[in-house]
Amino acid sequence: MTVTYVPAEAPPARAAFAINRKVGNAVVRNRVRRRLRAILRDLDRPEAVGLAPGAYLVSVRPEAANLSYAHLADAVTSASARVVAKDGTR
Repeated sequence: MTVTYVPAEAPPARAAFAINRKVGNAVVRNRVRRRLRAILRDLDRPEAVGLAPGAYLVSVRPEAANLSYAHLADAVTSASARVVAKDGTR
């Protein structure tokens, strides 16, 4: 999984997903996309860690289709924390 981050001044965090056909058929890709969307929504809640304002591009590899929700959530959380910490905005 790769998370690319572009900081912004405006408060809302925006996300886009790059899910290649190698991940699986349309049903599998949409399931992965729904899971990623839910994970990012949970991360952006005020009681959670929160996401830094900006744009996020989440790219996944074919192995993401086989991950459980918990493992996918751990991967997204750690990847987004690393990319924001590397940028130094938070």
